[in-house]
Amino acid sequence: MPMMPTERYRADMDIISAVFIENIDIRTVEGPSARLDLTGVHFSSVAPSPLPLTWAPHLLVIVHAPEGTPNTAALEVVYKRGEEQMARNVQPLEVEGGKFNYRLVRAELEFEEFGTIHAECRLDLGPTMTVPFTLLPPETP
Repeated sequence: MPMMPTERYRADMDIISAVFIENIDIRTVEGPSARLDLTGVHFSSVAPSPLPLTWAPHLLVIVHAPEGTPNTAALEVVYKRGEEQMARNVQPLEVEGGKFNYRLVRAELEFEEFGTIHAECRLDLGPTMTVPFTLLPPETP
């Protein structure tokens, strides 16, 4: 059976998680084993000022590569509002077989109205994991 064009580019790695965060701390414990301490995991935020504004949330993408699989892939994140592409980031990713790795993806997003955008994350041309982020209006006193 012939290989489809997208199959030859498909990463054997998996996106385990993708979340918006305020901060990440990495530490090593016995094993050696790594710990990712995440703070401020969120999927919405109140705008710091009236619109229009530029917002740059930090998206953390965690990836796993099973033993014996190719250890490189391209991580692509496309930020969309509806069908409109607001930003795109593509970066190489290397993960040792049987291990995990992560990438922080930061895009400057122009908001002219409040609402939800979606970060569409994928490895090579594989399946997409979609993560929503909603910019809320500032509270009025």
